[in-house]
Amino acid sequence: MQLVFDFPINPRYSFDNFVICDGNRLAHDFARLLAAGGEQNLLYIHGPQGSGKTHLLMAIGQAFHDGRPDQPIPYVSFKELDRLYQGEYRAEQASRLAERFEGAPLLLVDDIHLIPDNPHVRVELWQLFNDFHTAGKKIAITGLFPPRELPHLDDHLISRLLWGLVAPIDVSDDDSRRLIMKKLAADRHIILPADVIDYLLLHLPRDLPALVSAFETVHRHALATKRKVTVKLAREALGV
Repeated sequence: MQLVFDFPINPRYSFDNFVICDGNRLAHDFARLLAAGGEQNLLYIHGPQGSGKTHLLMAIGQAFHDGRPDQPIPYVSFKELDRLYQGEYRAEQASRLAERFEGAPLLLVDDIHLIPDNPHVRVELWQLFNDFHTAGKKIAITGLFPPRELPHLDDHLISRLLWGLVAPIDVSDDDSRRLIMKKLAADRHIILPADVIDYLLLHLPRDLPALVSAFETVHRHALATKRKVTVKLAREALGV
């Protein structure tokens, strides 16, 4: 994943293309609220992998980019932090995080649960958070766990996260999965019959990344063979 987004990244990662369901409605509404401006400056979204956290983070960044098209929108994922630090977390170095976000209109941090157990990085993050918070700039952060369950974070940063908007996100129910897969199909202008969706839910791992990957495989097979999407075609494409 990129450390700095080149907005617009992908038109699919916008608010307009985010599939809203019961499990993510609050997170979506809070993300919209943050992107729209106003008094609320801090949002923390937490939920399982593949639930749409990064999509909403990108959508917030996209909204800011639309209002400031000439201004870069920095972003950091702790999943890719070694690329930023190049494996060196020495205290005497200048803050790599501060350098990344210098002059940025908002702070976008993904996968905060993966922050390393390193006091230097924790201090850098705390200082960066404080700088943005004091300046009244927007802050959007995502993680796998609720604030109090995040590892390797100091209590004062956890407390600050709880001061803002906190939104769980969970699309693990089948109704949410069906809505998302229907949206994927609609975006590609193809018909995805209900029995094909049921087949995928029955025969594949039930996490969203696996289902989306399977859908893409079925879609490519349908294009290659110039056939409609059916259960038979899905079985051929996936071998399950």
